[in-house]
Amino acid sequence: MSNDVRLRSELPAWPQYGDEEREALIRALDQGQWWRIGGGEVDAFEAEFAAAHGSEHALAVTNGTHALELALEVLGVGADSEVIVPAFTFISSSQAAQRLGAVAVPVDVDPDTYCIDPSAVEAAIGPKTRAIMPVHMAGQMCDMDALGKLSADSGVPLIQDAAHAHGARWRGQKVGELGSVAAFSFQNGKLMTAGEGGAVLFPDAEMYERGFVRHSCGRPRTDRGYFHRTSGSNFRLNEFSASVLRAQLARLDGQITTREQRWPVLSRLLAEIPGVVPQSRDDRGDRNPHYMAMFRVPGITEERRAKVVDTLVERGVPAFVAFRAVYRTDAFWEVAAPDLTVDELARRCPHSEALTRDCLWLHHRVLLASEEQIHEVAAVVADVLAGA
Repeated sequence: MSNDVRLRSELPAWPQYGDEEREALIRALDQGQWWRIGGGEVDAFEAEFAAAHGSEHALAVTNGTHALELALEVLGVGADSEVIVPAFTFISSSQAAQRLGAVAVPVDVDPDTYCIDPSAVEAAIGPKTRAIMPVHMAGQMCDMDALGKLSADSGVPLIQDAAHAHGARWRGQKVGELGSVAAFSFQNGKLMTAGEGGAVLFPDAEMYERGFVRHSCGRPRTDRGYFHRTSGSNFRLNEFSASVLRAQLARLDGQITTREQRWPVLSRLLAEIPGVVPQSRDDRGDRNPHYMAMFRVPGITEERRAKVVDTLVERGVPAFVAFRAVYRTDAFWEVAAPDLTVDELARRCPHSEALTRDCLWLHHRVLLASEEQIHEVAAVVADVLAGA
């Protein structure tokens, strides 16, 4: 590989923070109550996050995986249930269902947007299907028109895995305005972060209250006699994390605007590199926060791709191999797996198979860089691929 082309200056760091986060942490400290039941930061964050996403009901939780698990539990998913998930996604999408004893049923994705294929979802719906979990891959929202119709026709609810989709919109509607449950992550690499954390948007107050009780060990907010109403776990977010997330939320919209300006530039430059195919955009998703800058190199081997990623990192470009199809991990088969073989699932999911082999992504902090740096990033990618 050539060593000629590399970044001339460092890309923006992530996470981004400043006096707003420092002051928020002191505010949480000085209130003297660091648990959500006695403090005010979590309640305030929930109200602000809900409003920013077009919902009235947000529940903050410990992390994005727990957000998915709690959302599924509130909808009655458990043993003897099936949940349809995209085959190409981070493993939490399937494991959240499997941890509840539900069988995760992977289906294929669109080869251009990398989002779940509604026709594959329709073919997989059966008598045990209790939820459909579309993942808004890298901030590109799934086809919510087709999925909404499928949900209405079948009676199977949607749970939007919006871990990549903070601030996203579909046909002018925010995630919380689409009438279904949605789950978010605030893990360290996400579009807003407190290191860890998550949130669930609920379409009505009754579901929110069910979620609240289950996320607090089955204990109602006003309980003083340990009358635990339901099973549950401790998914409560702490006051310090919530205070940081309030500051992070205030940064989100401006950062999305910058990424929306930079992605068309980077996408065009990547597309000019022989053999590179950037992730496509469905224009109905009219606000894309761009959690990842994703692209494919069809025909590349996994070994060569790994070397490309290592070299990009060496040259200052934060690059990663893409997710492995969930059924190609040992974790997927440990509990509540479908009664199918890996080969059978692979035949059903050819696009997910291809993405497992040939997809790469760059961290979203790349898209916070100057336009000049965007050109530098593309030049490094081109040089590394040419020398691979």
